[in-house]
Amino acid sequence: MALDRALGRPLERPLGPVMLDIAGTELAAEEREMLAHPLVGGVILFARNYQSPAQLEVLTAAIHAVRSPPLLIAVDHEGGRVQRFIAGFTRLPPMRALGRLYDREPALAVNLTGAIGVVLAAELRERGVDFSFAPVLDIDFGSSSVIGDRAFHATAAGVAALAGGLVAGLARMGMGAVGKHFPGHGYVQADSHHEVPIDERPLAAIEKDDLAPYRALIGKGLAGVMPAHVIYPEVDERPAGFSPVWLKDILRGRMGFEGIVFSDDLSMEGASVAGGIVERGRAALSAGCDMVLVCNSREAAQHLLDGLGSYALDAGRAARMSTGAVDDAAYRAAAARVDEAKGAGLLA
Repeated sequence: MALDRALGRPLERPLGPVMLDIAGTELAAEEREMLAHPLVGGVILFARNYQSPAQLEVLTAAIHAVRSPPLLIAVDHEGGRVQRFIAGFTRLPPMRALGRLYDREPALAVNLTGAIGVVLAAELRERGVDFSFAPVLDIDFGSSSVIGDRAFHATAAGVAALAGGLVAGLARMGMGAVGKHFPGHGYVQADSHHEVPIDERPLAAIEKDDLAPYRALIGKGLAGVMPAHVIYPEVDERPAGFSPVWLKDILRGRMGFEGIVFSDDLSMEGASVAGGIVERGRAALSAGCDMVLVCNSREAAQHLLDGLGSYALDAGRAARMSTGAVDDAAYRAAAARVDEAKGAGLLA
């Protein structure tokens, strides 16, 4: 069992490099056993795992109780059409709404984005969720439907400024930010959930535009990065999430990123070029990912755990994702500011 019954405390075991999902709103016994596997290091939650804030708090407590140090708990909670928890949480606007405000009143837009970051982080952390896979740092080139209004702006400067506000707000509540989808998913039309997108631009063009927000935020303490399942053949024939050129040479080497790298879901079609699920996991970790995600397939997750081999997660990088306590007074002030902005039509 995951729990040491004789001592009545969680199993002491270092975090592994695999993040899995669970089926429902409660942690089943067989899921508890899977989460005790040495290779597991985290859990990603979806809308199916949520009923209410109180239920979520019980669920996250059960997950955290499995092991010591506790497993990381994450969610995609960006706002707009990508917000897994609705009832009982502040409804966050799509980030495009802040981009439109930025075009009219840039300082106000950045300030409001910071307030949204405070609200997002405080509400998740109060219910036991450690971090969200946010912000989206993709530039809106007008061609990607899967990104679309998830992107802050059509310029690198706009994305960097607004995302910087969000990152600062998250950090104020002790939550690390995860920039995605490195180096950029906004230029290609294909959706990597269902296809293998190919971005034919040269590295110079990507560096000029897409990488600019990452450079700006790495200097401000960006804690995590999620690479895209997109191929940039002018740089490497492999998707970025399986490419040591992108992850080791460019992201860590040239750009100086020292945080944690999360793969995107290895079950996505964009990851299929790397082979089966075990080959995908090994390729991502060898390329420079610290943690790999496997979602919506219990069979694939078990196969990965059975065949991956021996890998460990950098404890220092993982620890940066959730630190300190929530500032309740700052949260209340930020929530009031967001409500006021909504009422004034600023986030429409």
